Amino acid sequence: MPDWIQIIIRSVSLLIILFLLTKWLGTKQLSQLNIFEYISGVVLGGIVAIHVSTLESPFYYALLAMFIWFIFPYIVELLSLKSKAFRNFAQGKSRVLIQNGKIMEDNLKKEHFSTDDLLESLREKNVFKVADVEFAVLEPTGKLSVLPKKEYRPLTAKDIGLDIAPDREPQTVIMDGRPLLEPLANLSLNPTWLETELEKMNVSIENVFLGQVDSDGQLTVDLYDDKLAVPSPTQKPQLLATMKKCQADLELFALATDNELTKQMYQRNSEKLQKAIDHIAPFLR
Repeated sequence: MPDWIQIIIRSVSLLIILFLLTKWLGTKQLSQLNIFEYISGVVLGGIVAIHVSTLESPFYYALLAMFIWFIFPYIVELLSLKSKAFRNFAQGKSRVLIQNGKIMEDNLKKEHFSTDDLLESLREKNVFKVADVEFAVLEPTGKLSVLPKKEYRPLTAKDIGLDIAPDREPQTVIMDGRPLLEPLANLSLNPTWLETELEKMNVSIENVFLGQVDSDGQLTVDLYDDKLAVPSPTQKPQLLATMKKCQADLELFALATDNELTKQMYQRNSEKLQKAIDHIAPFLR
C-alpha cells in the first residue's frame, strides 16, 4: 500500500478515535481546563501527530498509547467527583486574593501571582481600582472572579423596586426557510399560527432565514434579503395603548355626565382600570 494512502487512513482513523475519546471525557472550554486535562490533551494530540507521520511504528502502538492517556484522566475525573481532597490535589483549588477590600499578599506569593498580574486580571473585569473590590478569588483554571463593592455594582430592577415580567429563552421556530415543529409544540403553538403571523408581516416562510418566538408569544424574523424591512411586533404596545385610551374615555364620560350615580360608576371603573394598567404595564413595555 502506498505511503500516502497509509497516512490518510491513519489520520482519519486516529482523528475519529481522538474525537470519540474527547467526547467521552466530557467537553470544557479551553479556558476551563485544569493543568492535568491540558497536559492530557497536548499528549494525545502529540501521539496522533507522531503515529500519523511515522509509518514504521505499528498502528496498534498509537491505539495503546491513546488508550492509556484516555483511561488515566478518566479515572482521575471519577475520583475527583467522589473526593474533595483528591479534587483539590488533581485540579487545584480556589484561592482568595482580595477579601473585604484588602489584598492577601501571602496568597499572591503562593500562587506566584504578581501585583501586575492582579491588576491586569482586574482590568479584564473592567475594574481599575483595587479599592472598588470587595472580594476576588483566583480559580483553578487561572481566571479571576471579582465581586465589586455594593456601591460599584450595576443597578438592577430589584434595587429600585421595579417589577418586571419573568422571561424565558426564545424558541427558534423557523430555520433556513423551514418550520421547526418541536419548538412550536413546546410553546403550545402550531404551523397554522405560524402561517397567520407571517401573513400579518406579509412574509413568505421560504424567505425567512431565522424566526424566533419570545416568552410573550411574539414572532420576530430575519429575512434572507437584508434590504427588506420587517415590522416590529406591536401586539403589546397596542394593548397598553388601548387600555390607556379606555381609561381616559371613562374619565371623560365621568366629566360629561350630570348624573351623580353614573359619574361615580365611571370614576370607579376608571380607577379599577388604572390599577390594572399599573399592574400590567411592566409586562407590556
